[in-house]
Amino acid sequence: MTPSELKIYLEHLIRKNLKISTMIWGAPGIGKSSIVGQLAKENNLEFVDVRLSQLAPTDLRGLPVAVDNTSKWYPPEFLPRNGAGIFFLDELNMAPPAMQGVAQQLILDRKVGSYSVPEGWYVWAAGNRKEDRAAVFDMPSPLANRFLHLEVEPDFQSFKTYALTNGVHEQIIAFLSFRSTLLHKLDSQQAAWPSPRSWAMASKLHEFGLSIAPAVGEATAGEFVAFISLYQTLPSLAPILEGEAENILFPEEPSARYATAIGLTMRAKNADEAYNAFTWLSQVATAEWVQLFVADLCRMMRNKGQMGHLAQLVQKDPKLQQFIQDFQELI
Repeated sequence: MTPSELKIYLEHLIRKNLKISTMIWGAPGIGKSSIVGQLAKENNLEFVDVRLSQLAPTDLRGLPVAVDNTSKWYPPEFLPRNGAGIFFLDELNMAPPAMQGVAQQLILDRKVGSYSVPEGWYVWAAGNRKEDRAAVFDMPSPLANRFLHLEVEPDFQSFKTYALTNGVHEQIIAFLSFRSTLLHKLDSQQAAWPSPRSWAMASKLHEFGLSIAPAVGEATAGEFVAFISLYQTLPSLAPILEGEAENILFPEEPSARYATAIGLTMRAKNADEAYNAFTWLSQVATAEWVQLFVADLCRMMRNKGQMGHLAQLVQKDPKLQQFIQDFQELI
């Protein structure tokens, strides 16, 4: 499933109050932990993220302490004691077998030693697959059989939906729209390689004029630099957003077209500017480019609380209404 589909599935588990232990499988850097953290925040749940690969069995089971000639286990302070939330066991299969054995009791019985998981908490876990060339241990069959198993793959549309509303740099989004195969390209021979996580880091570097090579690798950074040179050939976007786009043509080069569409989407500050960009593109571009633009524009305007106003403006133009009908769920 895609990251977007994963989020929807996990959302259903929360909505239906299904406290079934769930294992999320996927390559490094595609946002497994981030999605779980987002869900916790959006549903007003507490979030405890435990990296099992960094713990010893006593770190989870607790320390034995003699009380009245009897050994009792004192659980660690990071374990949830009350309320409702998501107890997330990250890097589960990177933990050694002894640690996985302790986790198995927690997952199966919702308790370990003298500690019990509170009723309002979900127990979820995540890990990388062997084919991702991660340093993982085999998961014991008894442990695996106690989980729901969800496998997630990198997906550009899921990343773009996140990127458009979370401050990822316009030029990063435009580049990946053109070269979506570089969203995730694992290279075990290099320390830096592109993934959704490293592109988010690259965005911060690019914002301050720094090379993105330390985040995504030299080869990918080279392609990005070549792409950025295209921005000098783009039409001026400000007049388009202001509704003064007479005689401004849509670029011929596909990479420049992606840059123009994303640039207009990101720079439209309100519904009026969005409407002007929408009108211009519908006049100079083919339907496929307009539809691509509208999908992103609706998400941006909804995030800015401007979707209602934009819908009112679009109602005046039957041609624009035709384009937006496919995106009613975003209005």
